[in-house]
Amino acid sequence: MIYLDNAATTFPKPMQVNQAVQLALQKYGANPGRSGHRMSMEAADEVFRCRSAITKLFHASGEECVVFTLNCTQSTNIVLKGLLKPGDHVVVSSMEHNAVMRPLQALVSRGVTYTQAQVYPGDNDATVHAFRNAINAKTRLIVCIHASNVWGIRLPVERIAALGHEYGIPIMVDAAQSAGVLPINLQDSGIDYLCLAGHKGLYGPMGTGVLITAKGEELDTLMEGGTGTNSASYDQPPSLPDRFESGTPNMPGIAGLRAGVEFVSRKGTEEIFRHESQLILYLYDCLSRMHGVTLYMPRPESRYFAPLLSFNVEGKNSETVGQMLSKNGIAVRAGLHCAPAAHQVCGTLETGAVRVCPSVFTRRAEIDYFIMTLGKIIRK
Repeated sequence: MIYLDNAATTFPKPMQVNQAVQLALQKYGANPGRSGHRMSMEAADEVFRCRSAITKLFHASGEECVVFTLNCTQSTNIVLKGLLKPGDHVVVSSMEHNAVMRPLQALVSRGVTYTQAQVYPGDNDATVHAFRNAINAKTRLIVCIHASNVWGIRLPVERIAALGHEYGIPIMVDAAQSAGVLPINLQDSGIDYLCLAGHKGLYGPMGTGVLITAKGEELDTLMEGGTGTNSASYDQPPSLPDRFESGTPNMPGIAGLRAGVEFVSRKGTEEIFRHESQLILYLYDCLSRMHGVTLYMPRPESRYFAPLLSFNVEGKNSETVGQMLSKNGIAVRAGLHCAPAAHQVCGTLETGAVRVCPSVFTRRAEIDYFIMTLGKIIRK
C-alpha cells in the first residue's frame, strides 16, 4: 500500500519507535514514579528522557513545562476549559480544527464568546490585521492553528503572538499538523500554550499528545487524581507537570514518542520539510495540468504552506475518489477532515476534499503512481 494519509497519523513509524515500545513493555512494565523499586524508577527515567527530548526540540523553558496527554485534542481542551470563564471572549482563526471549535462551542453555553478571524492565504499582513480587528475588551485568549490540516495554509503565529502580547492576551497554538515538520522555538515565538500530536510529525505512537506551557498554574484542572506526589493531600498538586498528569501514564507510548522525537531531531525539521515540500510542489504542478482536477490554493510555496495538498475531481464526490484510490492500493483521506470551518472558507463544506500528505519516508515514485492512478480514475 502507498500511504499518503500522514496528516491523520504517520505510517510507517521509524524502526526505533517500534523497538522503544517493545522495550518499554518488556523492561519498563512498572508504574513510573509510583514506587521505589528499580523497575518503577527506570520507567520514570524513561518518561523524563522523553520530556528532555521534547524540551530540546521545541526550546521549552524546562522539562516541567512538558505535560503528556492522550492527544492534541486533550491538550486544547485543558487550555480552553482551564482558562476561560463566563464573559470571556476568544479570537480564533477561520481554519480551526474541531479540536478547538467543539470545545469552544461547548463553552458558549457557559457564557464564553468567540470571533473567527479570516485567514488570507499568501497575505500574512491581512491575516494579522484580521486578528487585530477581532480583539475586543473581553478577549482573554487567542487561538491559532499553526498549519491547516485541510489546506496546508501556514499561519504567522509569531506575529499573531506578538499582537496578542501587545494587548496582554496569551496565545494557544494548535501545532498538530506542523510539529516535527515546521520549526517551533518557544523561546522566540511568544507562544504561551503549545498543543502537539505525538503520532503525526513527531512519529510517536497513537494515544500520545503534549501540552507545553510555563503558565500551567493559571489553568484549572480538567481532571484530578493520583500523581505519585503529595499523596497525603486531597488537593491536586499545583505544580507542573503533575497538575495535569493524573493517573497511570501511557508508558509504552511515551517511550515510543521519545524515540520519534529523537528521530526528528537527528533528521532535522528543515530536512524533513524540504523533502516533503518538494514532493507536494511536484504533485501540485502535475495536478494543475490535469484536466478535471480542482485545486483551491495557490502554488504552495514554503513560506506560506505546510507540505500537504487537498483537491477535488470534477463530477465526483471526494469520498468516492478516496475509495477508488484505496482499491488501487493508495491511502488518502477524503471528506471534511474534522475541520468544517476550513472547508467553509473554500466552499467545500458540501463536497469535502481529497487530501494527500507525504512523510519523510514517501518516495517520488509513489507520487508518480498516485498521479498515474488518479489520471485513470478521471478518464473513467
